[in-house]
Amino acid sequence: MVKIKAHDLRQKSKNDLNQQLKELKTELSSLRVAQVAGGAPMKLRQIKTTRKNIARVLTVINQSRKLALRKKYANYKLKPLDIREKKTRKQRRQLTFAQKNAKTQRQQKKEAHFPPSRKYAVKN
Repeated sequence: MVKIKAHDLRQKSKNDLNQQLKELKTELSSLRVAQVAGGAPMKLRQIKTTRKNIARVLTVINQSRKLALRKKYANYKLKPLDIREKKTRKQRRQLTFAQKNAKTQRQQKKEAHFPPSRKYAVKN
């Protein structure tokens, strides 16, 4: 079994990827049967490459699925958790710009009627 390249997989359609995944899984099961039967060492070495190829196909499938979801939810305000930006826990809980600058009515009236009368300049 030859190592499959991920960039080649990205060119394929969803149905082709599913078909290739099915073929790889059947090949892996036949290799495992050969392993139990005490098959040739060459077949035993193919198990690793087949497993890695299955992982590559699944990775490409999941990446394309997630990319399609990102495009779908691009203009939505609320997005599924796995599509949102990860950031850090602190950044996610931080106040938004609007929340930081929000003022009560009382504060707004106070600033409108009593502007700061003194301006201070610091001498160098």
